[in-house]
Amino acid sequence: MIEEILIRDLGVISEAKLEFGPGLTVLTGETGAGKTMVLNALGLLLGERSDSSAIRKGQEQAFVEGRWLLADSAMKRIRELGIELDDQELLVNRSVSAEGRSRAALSGKSVPVGILSEIGDQLVVVHGQSDQIRLRSATAQREALDQFAGDALAKVLSEYAIVFANWKQSSSRLVELTTQLEARSREADQIRSAVEELTALDPKPGEDVELSEKASKLTHLEELRIAATESHNQLSSEGFDDSSDAITLIGKARRALEAVSEHDPELASLAEQLKEIGYSLNETSASISGYLASLDGDGSQELERVQQRRADLTSAMRKYGPSLEDVVSFLENSGARLLDLDSSDKEIQELTVQEESLGKQALALAITITDLRTKAAAELAKSVTAELAALAMTGASLEVTITPASELGLHGADQVAILLSAYPGAEPRALGKGASGGELSRIMLAIEVVLAKSELAPTFIFDEVDAGVGGAAATEVGKRLATLAQNAQVIVVTHLPQVAAFATRHLRVLKSVSDQYTATDVVRLEGEAVVEELARMLSGLSESESGKTHAKELLELAKASI
Repeated sequence: MIEEILIRDLGVISEAKLEFGPGLTVLTGETGAGKTMVLNALGLLLGERSDSSAIRKGQEQAFVEGRWLLADSAMKRIRELGIELDDQELLVNRSVSAEGRSRAALSGKSVPVGILSEIGDQLVVVHGQSDQIRLRSATAQREALDQFAGDALAKVLSEYAIVFANWKQSSSRLVELTTQLEARSREADQIRSAVEELTALDPKPGEDVELSEKASKLTHLEELRIAATESHNQLSSEGFDDSSDAITLIGKARRALEAVSEHDPELASLAEQLKEIGYSLNETSASISGYLASLDGDGSQELERVQQRRADLTSAMRKYGPSLEDVVSFLENSGARLLDLDSSDKEIQELTVQEESLGKQALALAITITDLRTKAAAELAKSVTAELAALAMTGASLEVTITPASELGLHGADQVAILLSAYPGAEPRALGKGASGGELSRIMLAIEVVLAKSELAPTFIFDEVDAGVGGAAATEVGKRLATLAQNAQVIVVTHLPQVAAFATRHLRVLKSVSDQYTATDVVRLEGEAVVEELARMLSGLSESESGKTHAKELLELAKASI
């Protein structure tokens, strides 16, 4: 419930404090007095878009503060924001600067403006003149019916939303896998063929480098043999001529030193070094001899085999490379990829079963939703029709139709339409067609009064919901608003004295004009002041005795009707 609103430097309002309370509060005043600014102030507190042009001329900012007394249902979100309240009293602040900057706070804690909208949805339901078209859309009509149906339908809708989302997800995945099935099967066949090829080839890491070295050796085989033979002959000649090889020469040198080494230890040491050199040359000669032996045989056949192997590896690298290590890695990882590709068939089978099951669940829940909506539709139509009769529209009736949709949707399988028959025998037509402005206002009010029984918000604000209504119908509008106010706080902006007469609290917006400025104030009317305001609304003359008499009659009628 809104307890109080403080407005400063907003439009024509320099400063005003509006005190509200339970029941029906009416806001009256001359056209252009500033009633709209009061609603704009409420809108700012509820997170509506700010407009710097609304700031009072000559001022740097506009400021609005509201004090709410919260119900338990609204406290949860407040606590989630880390705001601690005393006695469930919430202060909402909003400021708008001339530069267009807007700031918001909840009980002293700065919050994004969007939070105000979120909180406001739980606190207030606003119905302006433009909101009369709210129920003309198919979506709004479905939401209105679902709201009227209450918790029973809400529970099923919540369950359906989960099942429907899972069903759509399974269907999407199934379509994806089915679409890719041919491509995945083709990839699996390619991998199997590659694995068969590479398994037969059996490549080894670094094998290409080893084969390259071996091919170079076999290509220059004769040159290598000649060089090794020459080197071997120079180290250890096997001829019978007088020429001396390196080993023989080293041996002669060693023996020459050994012959006199007893006379000089230094020579003995040198002779020992020559001995070691001789041993080393013998080992090298033996190694060269072994190398020459390894060169024996048909090198051309071996070279052909090596070159073929290199060609086979090069081909594999072109297909699965670019390097031999990549080829080996591909072969090692192919098993895991095949397992992944082959598992899609199993996943498709599982998803097919899952999708079918979820589809059946969604359909069953949709049927339940349709049944609940059908029952609620009859009750809503009956209740609103009764309200229309109370609003001086006897003979008018409401019809709520439920027709099957082409397919299951996020909210079930129903198309909801609210139709009006303006008089007995008239063809039911869509809301907003075939009704006058005054009739449309009453129709919307009747629907809102009925729906209010299931609204979560404790406060309702109506901006000239009685537009286009007069006479006895206006009195009935006031009576229905008063009835609504028995269970909720209701704030109404009205020009009709028949409506204002039912007020629990009457606030008047007053505008004063001087050469220097225009200012608006808001005052609470009581006793004779209420009578004078009603007289003004009736006749334009607040001091008219006949007007006052009529005003008192209205007040007595309103009091007797509640």
